[in-house]
Amino acid sequence: MRSERARLTALYGGLLVLAGALLMGLVYLLVSERLYATVLTAVAPAVPDGATPAVRSGVASMPQPSSDWAHTVVMEPGQYAVAKRVTTAAGDAALNQLLTVSGVSLAVYSVLSVALAWWMAGRVLRPVGVITARARRLSGNNLHERLALKAPPGELKELADTFDGMLDRIEELVAARQRFAANAAHELRTPLAVQRAAAEIGLADDPPPEKVAWIRDKLIDTAADSEQLIEGLLLLAVCDEGLRRRERVELDAIAATVTEALEPEAKNRSITVEAEARPLPAEGDPVLLGHLVHNLVANALRHNHPGGTVRVRVGPGGLEVANTGPVVDPATVPLLFEPFRRAQARRHAPGEGAGLGLSIVASIARAHGGEASATANPGGGLTVRVVLPTCP
Repeated sequence: MRSERARLTALYGGLLVLAGALLMGLVYLLVSERLYATVLTAVAPAVPDGATPAVRSGVASMPQPSSDWAHTVVMEPGQYAVAKRVTTAAGDAALNQLLTVSGVSLAVYSVLSVALAWWMAGRVLRPVGVITARARRLSGNNLHERLALKAPPGELKELADTFDGMLDRIEELVAARQRFAANAAHELRTPLAVQRAAAEIGLADDPPPEKVAWIRDKLIDTAADSEQLIEGLLLLAVCDEGLRRRERVELDAIAATVTEALEPEAKNRSITVEAEARPLPAEGDPVLLGHLVHNLVANALRHNHPGGTVRVRVGPGGLEVANTGPVVDPATVPLLFEPFRRAQARRHAPGEGAGLGLSIVASIARAHGGEASATANPGGGLTVRVVLPTCP
């Protein structure tokens, strides 16, 4: 039996036939136990009196059939012998007939049980067949299709709903990967186009030295942006692969180091950085956690305005970085964690970034078993929180 339907049919049919055989045996046993006594009781009154005189010592008494079995019938030995023979013959005939009828009934019942088991097994496994057929047809072109199984609540309904939920996640993941590939191609093509235009147009017709110097600086800035973009893509790929090493990391110490390193950039932008750090030990990769903190603080400085502030807080609740800056639509905040998503349109300005900062933060947090979230500040800017599992 290579199919589940055949196995279920054998199981269900076998159980039904076994139950029928046990029931037939029980009925036969119970009937045979009381049959002879019942027949003898019914036959005794109908046996005619014998010619032999009644002798007290040879008198046999039998219960007279009545509702309370309170009366007895006195029989002579000859009458009792006749009644006994009639009872034995009638009982044997009745048991033989019962056995024959039961055997035929059991055979018919077995055939019907197997047929019913086959039908029931097919009905039970029908949703599984639907799921299997849909899974075989799935491809990148029809991921939007769903089972939407119409069935009463139960294990198979739960299985179909779980399958639909899995398809939702797969479709979302495939769409995100497609957007990522398209955006990455666009982002990588832009600096190459800028470099080509600068070289072809700027260096045409024997330009003066000052123009050549400007073009050189432009090409260097564009190459730096490309390098930053490629490093961000590589960092995303590393985070998606998971952690290769784990060790105890003092997140407060990393935050203090990063804040100190970015202090010159904050002064150039006329931004005040406020840091509050309390001990927060975590287990993970210190290099990746350093990138996480650096991206958060650098983003807070980059997307700010002169005279603004950046608040960095580290404590038992996790890491929190808040900044002032342009007003952000709360509906677009969750999208900022996707690669190449920006709160404002790209201006292609130096130091603008590749739009990977928060996506890298979210990827590093997931790799460490944590979570990153953000909320829009009423006066402008964002507050980003990263919660990581801590170690004692």
